[in-house]
Amino acid sequence: MTGDRHGGIPLVYAEEVADALAEGRPVVALESNVITHGLPYPDNAATARKVEEAVRAGGAVPATTCLEDGRIKVGMTDRDVDRFASAGGIPKVSSRDMPVVLAQGGPGALTVASSVVAAELAGIPFFASAGIGGVHRGAEKTMDISSDLIQFTRSKVAVVCAGAKSILDLALTLEYLETHCVPVVSYRSDDFPAFYCVSSGIRSPQRLDDERVIARAVESHWALGNRSAFLITTPVREEDAIDAADVDAAIAGATAAAERDGVRGNAITKYLMRAVDAATEGRSSRANMSVLVSTAEVGGRLAAAHARYLRETGA
Repeated sequence: MTGDRHGGIPLVYAEEVADALAEGRPVVALESNVITHGLPYPDNAATARKVEEAVRAGGAVPATTCLEDGRIKVGMTDRDVDRFASAGGIPKVSSRDMPVVLAQGGPGALTVASSVVAAELAGIPFFASAGIGGVHRGAEKTMDISSDLIQFTRSKVAVVCAGAKSILDLALTLEYLETHCVPVVSYRSDDFPAFYCVSSGIRSPQRLDDERVIARAVESHWALGNRSAFLITTPVREEDAIDAADVDAAIAGATAAAERDGVRGNAITKYLMRAVDAATEGRSSRANMSVLVSTAEVGGRLAAAHARYLRETGA
């Protein structure tokens, strides 16, 4: 591990990550929340390694991020992954929680929003996640909007994902991103995907098929003076996808049950996801695994294309 400080925030880099960044080789940041708040041990550790292997298959170096001992770790070792996977009680840390957890010195598993913060501080331009948060259904009454979207307006990171979960209001999610001038590009697809559904039924604002053009678009976005993220979506593989009608039916039933049971706030996402998994007889969990791996692999490929573009153009 090698250390650094960014504006008073200590960062600790895994040696492989530090070397790759120093040499201008592609790196993809990953979240650690999927380790601590996903599958039970040891499946969660195995999944984290599969995701890292997918980034490598795409041609980049993975950097799973977390908090520990008052520092941001940029690249977790196998020992770190096993420790986080087997320990109980490691908190889920979003971007608003980072200063408190860093000050306290405890461990923290990073979400999409906080991983994007860590990636920008670490000088990593690409981050991959299965799916992002968004505007929740009924947000016109609850004001429930994911901090992921807020953070995208503040962090210069290219985010590769399979869109957002169907439990969200995807039309309003795209509207929010448009309002805040966050580009949304679908890679080799016409539609905005919905996590484990190939399509949300909504056309993507932009489609790009060429990896070099995507790299140039990312750099152009920042060269224009924008300090926001650049969102790139890639759908789940057709053979692993779930039919959108099945998911919508499960969500409708689960949403009614959640309202009846008084489930709201941070608890609603987990409640609805579990209900969808039960309604699809576990197919959504298998699709979730597929999405984790496929977005990581595409993230690796796009990060590699971006690194080549920077070398060739001297940007």
